Amino acid sequence: MTRRGPLLIGLTGSIGMGKSETARMFRKLGVPVYDSDAAVHRLYDRGGAAVDAIAREFPGTVADGAVDRAALSKAVAARPDGFAVLERIVHPLVAADEQRFLAHNHDAPIVVLDVPLLFEAGGYGRMDVIVVVSAPSEIQRARVLARPGMSAEKLDLILSRQLADAEKRKRADFVVDTSKGLDDAFAQVRTILEDVRRRL
Repeated sequence: MTRRGPLLIGLTGSIGMGKSETARMFRKLGVPVYDSDAAVHRLYDRGGAAVDAIAREFPGTVADGAVDRAALSKAVAARPDGFAVLERIVHPLVAADEQRFLAHNHDAPIVVLDVPLLFEAGGYGRMDVIVVVSAPSEIQRARVLARPGMSAEKLDLILSRQLADAEKRKRADFVVDTSKGLDDAFAQVRTILEDVRRRL
């Protein structure tokens, strides 16, 4: 039976695990990568498709035609239904953007969909292969707390909304451990791709 469209690799991992770096490794090896975080940034930017709806739902969160992410974060947290409302605005727009990416890359044998909340948002069921990026929690915390404006409280709040790393690893077809440096992680990504290509 002939495959219709590319094999879909769902790439995910909790904050600070090295997912963005791992996505770059797949790109370096010639695999098209869809970055859903970058798509959200475009939607929030001046002229972005989410700006007007966010301005209506969360007054005071748009400045100079673009979404002020810090103001939006506060406004969302202040409403019990804030996250659900924001998701109803953003998810369909990201889904449509992803479909355009897939249509553009329909001849590629493999594509990677980089989705931070792959399990939490329920998108894992349509993936052919799931790759979870992981590292020990002490390394994760050190990486995230080194970021500007990050606090232990903020990190704990983010983690409370994400599926636990141990559970993600259980559900993965492959795990990339980023705790031993970039060269080691790159070797893991190369091995994963070799394995996946054998399935085509």
